[in-house]
Amino acid sequence: MNQHHPADDAYDTPDRADAAYTAHADESDADADDETAVRRPAGVAESVAASRHWWDRNADDYQREHGDFLGDDRFVWGPEGLDEERAGLLGPAAGLAGQRVLEIGAGAAQCSRWLAARGARPVAVDVSHRQLQHARRLGAGGVTLLQADAGRLPLADASFDLACSAYGAVPFVADAEQVFREVRRVLRPGGRWVFSLTHPIRWALPDEPGPEGLTVAASYFDRTPYVEQDESGRARYVEHHRTLGDRVRELTRAGFRLLDLVEPEWPEWNHQEWGGWSPLRGRLIPGTAIFVCVADAPAAGRG
Repeated sequence: MNQHHPADDAYDTPDRADAAYTAHADESDADADDETAVRRPAGVAESVAASRHWWDRNADDYQREHGDFLGDDRFVWGPEGLDEERAGLLGPAAGLAGQRVLEIGAGAAQCSRWLAARGARPVAVDVSHRQLQHARRLGAGGVTLLQADAGRLPLADASFDLACSAYGAVPFVADAEQVFREVRRVLRPGGRWVFSLTHPIRWALPDEPGPEGLTVAASYFDRTPYVEQDESGRARYVEHHRTLGDRVRELTRAGFRLLDLVEPEWPEWNHQEWGGWSPLRGRLIPGTAIFVCVADAPAAGRG
């Protein structure tokens, strides 16, 4: 279902959208000055609250900075620029028509818009109201927008043919297995679940695009969350690390079978830097991991 809020009206015209961009950018910069980065535990509720707050506060800056690269209706799997048009990880594009597709952590729903243009019936879910406002601003024709926590999807069992997420939700939740179980619940048996996130090896390296980002500085096996917190200790941003093996086990326990693990190489045409992603690092070590999974049919007696 489409979310409505009085503030949606602020995005009716480009001029008013630009004014909102500026106001929220100023607020974001002021808040960020008071935050400290630490490694500490962060539970489910704290992580969800931090993600909602961070993305509501930073959605304007994010869409302004990365909007051209992401496009309005392009399905990009990560900073390397691999797109679904070329990769076909959800299956042949010709087979998307009529398919019900769930996008988790959809942001401004660029991927869902690409799917809708190919005849799919996507539902774009995000925890951030502000991100979904951007989806409305770009035009949500053919896309249903839903504000929800990925770990508690208000959707019917076995109601989707496919599910996807491009850097959405999974890295920001404390219990990714619960998210996977929810995705499995709403998928029909045989449906694909494809998602991308920061390649786990990157957690052992400084988050820098230059040569300093090529030296191991931390343990790959340290699963302590990265937290940005305010002066009172309240989390404002949380990101969770799991090893590749952790992710495979989470998926298996949730009822998925891994079909492929894609590690996109950095292409020659891509000269941009995106945070810690860069041509220098991307040509030496993977920056993105894309998990291609299928929902196995429940075993007899398992419901």
